[in-house]
This record gives sequence, structure tokens and C-alpha cells, in this order.
Amino acid sequence: MPVDQNTKDKAQRLRALGTDSVLVLPNAWDAGSAAVIAAAGAQAIATTSGGVAWSLGRGDGEQASRDEMLAAAARIVAAVDVPVTVDVEGGYGADPAEVAKTVAAVVAAGAVGINLEDSRAAGGPLFTPEEQAARIAAARRAATEAGLPELLINARTDVYLFGIGEESGRPADVLARATAYAEAGADGLFVPGLLDLAALGELCSRSPLPVNAMAGPGGPGVAELSKAGVRRVSVGTGVAQAAYTAARRATQELLGTGTYGELDGSLDFFQMNGLFSG
Repeated sequence: MPVDQNTKDKAQRLRALGTDSVLVLPNAWDAGSAAVIAAAGAQAIATTSGGVAWSLGRGDGEQASRDEMLAAAARIVAAVDVPVTVDVEGGYGADPAEVAKTVAAVVAAGAVGINLEDSRAAGGPLFTPEEQAARIAAARRAATEAGLPELLINARTDVYLFGIGEESGRPADVLARATAYAEAGADGLFVPGLLDLAALGELCSRSPLPVNAMAGPGGPGVAELSKAGVRRVSVGTGVAQAAYTAARRATQELLGTGTYGELDGSLDFFQMNGLFSG
């Protein structure tokens, strides 16, 4: 099916966001969370592979199938009017052809961006820069062939997240990967696990790609990350974890004291129901 103009417009909007100011991307895991996040004012939404997997009764790390992930992405896209970028983890296959298959299906689902990581498995090892560049190039070709050359490819490197290699060599490794990934057609560099502001500032000043950081409690705030040069901030599974924690706390209170204090301040039924039309 040809890509419609509305989807192309969303892709251009996603590309424009973060150009003049930092783009903050709350991560959704289902249609309901996406609708709430959009209604709260988010300009774009990123999915979280962990949250999507948990909502399906699976663990993170491609334990949910490609088809399950894509179905969740399609429901999220249908629930909101803002651009959606999808966490496709490692692309659901090491071979570039499998990455291309995933990307074509993401475009068909109506999403306008992806995160593609360079880990072979949780904890490593990583694809070599050359191997990952070939996978990114395949993703770019697949998006173009699917009718959405504007698809935003955020190349995630897990050098810092999984502590790959000697600590002293990690900055050079990430920069070499950024260069290779940019030449292959990536639009951004996602470096989870790196929140040291000085190191981020150095990376941002030298990277050929805009840098995305994964933030969370105890780490620098959005303003600090922006000052360091970060152009995109997301929180991974953080919002999903907070939602599931709220469910646990409410249940513990209900079963323990028999009271309902944890439910105070919740979105009411009509607020939630009003987010969906029919």
C-alpha cells in the first residue's frame, strides 16, 4: 500500500523536532499509554520494546515476536495524531535482509521512525561497525522502497550500556560507530548508558549525528542534557515501570488496609474514555 501524505508529513515533523530545541520523547507501550502521553502534550511518541513485551506477557530482548511488536506499533499509531517512532531492538534478525523486512513492515504500520541497536544480544557482543552499517543501509533502502525515504533512523549503540571494551577506548569506539552509521544512512545516534555531562558534551561536539540520551531518576534533567548538546531525550521503560508500580501499590493497599489512597488523583473514567473515538 502506498505511503499516504499524512504519514510523510509526520515523518517530516519528526525530523524537524529537535532541530532548534531538544526533543523529549516519552515512551509508550500500548494504545492507551500512547493516547495519554499525546494528550499530555508530547509532540512525538517513541515505543519501548520492554514495555510492549511486558504488556504481551513476554520479556524484553525480542521475546515478543516481530509480528506482535508490529501489531502493537500499529495500534499505537492509530491511537494518536503525533509522529511515532518504533523501537525495533536489533531488527528481528542479524542479517540485513531481516532488518529490511522489519523496516518495511514498520512503514506499513504507519510509523515514521525506528531505533535500531547494534547489540547481538542483551549484554553484547555488538555487531562490528561495518556489520551494523550494512544493517542500517538495508533499513534505509527498505524505507525508500516502501515509499518513506524520510523514515528517521536512530542508530543505537550499546557500547556504554553494556560496558563494551576498555573504558578509555569507549569514546573513540562510539565516534567511529557514529561515523560509519551516518555514512550508512542513520539520522541520529542513541547512546544509552552515558549520562556523564562532560562526556556527553564531548560526544555531541564531535559526533556527525545528533545525540539521543536515555534519562531517568537520579540522572541529569532535560535542561542539563540539552545544554550538553543532546538533541533528543527518552526514558526507555521508565514510564511503563512507573505505571506498573502504581498498579502494585494500589493492589497492596487494597489487599492490606482495604483503602484506596493510591487511586487518588487518577485520570477519571470519562477522561480516559474520551481519549478514544468510538
